[in-house]
Amino acid sequence: MSQVLDTPPRLPGTADELDPAALAARHGLSVSGERPSLPDYVRRLWARRHFITAFATAKLTAQYSQAKLGQLWQVMTPLLNAAVYYFIFGVLLGTKKGVDDFVPFLVTGVFVWTFTQSSVMAGTRAISGNLGLVRALHFPRAALPLSFCLQQLQQLLFSMAALIVILLAFGVPVGVSWLLTVPALVLQSVFNAGLAMIMARMGAKTPDIAQLMPFLLRTWMYTSGVMWSIDATLRNSDLPHWLVTVLQCNPAAVYIDLMRFALIDSYGASQLPPHVWAVSLGWALVIGVGGFIYFWKAEETYGRG
Repeated sequence: MSQVLDTPPRLPGTADELDPAALAARHGLSVSGERPSLPDYVRRLWARRHFITAFATAKLTAQYSQAKLGQLWQVMTPLLNAAVYYFIFGVLLGTKKGVDDFVPFLVTGVFVWTFTQSSVMAGTRAISGNLGLVRALHFPRAALPLSFCLQQLQQLLFSMAALIVILLAFGVPVGVSWLLTVPALVLQSVFNAGLAMIMARMGAKTPDIAQLMPFLLRTWMYTSGVMWSIDATLRNSDLPHWLVTVLQCNPAAVYIDLMRFALIDSYGASQLPPHVWAVSLGWALVIGVGGFIYFWKAEETYGRG
């Protein structure tokens, strides 16, 4: 006669009952701060679009609140930089030779470059500089670098009024090509946002990278044709083909070239690198989408440790 052994019932206080994972699964609980799926993350981010806009506007308003000239510094800062670059590069180093409408050429490059530079710097500190907000509230962390990029875009649009005045003062006529500034700025904004999110994740893990960025950005600026014409330099040089390709496909230079082509009548299509619109779209998609996914993959780590 065989003996049937019944499985003893689990008693409260046993290992099974005290296992956190088992308890969470039994009651349908999820890990606090767990990374959502990518589609769900996009939906949550879109639901907070008003917060992103309001946060960007508030940061922009407060940026120069302590200065007596207030928001005028949004225009004066890039103009003063352009004046310094004109004296050093245009006058002392002679980079204005062979460049038509050099002042509009230079000011356009400085304004467009400042947009990218400021977005990258703000993105680097987006998480590490706002740990109190990150730890206190639950929201998609991508809202922070995106809001900082939107802040820089608002500042650029505010400064565009001064740029238009400069263009008209130096005899640059208004043309239909000015409408091309819209797609050029859209592509650059997507690229800047993706790059800012990449730097935000890196800056969250290694805050010291913010101290290194000014040196890297300065090097990038000098190779992006902000103060000199890449096209004129390449026509009169024997640089190797790979270096020519790198200079022409440099994303900062590509977006600067597009804005100059759109705004300056003397800056013709022959001065643009080959397939410039395709290259600008490619950079926007690769860095914009890739940067967003790269940032999202570390969502649950921000603000911890």
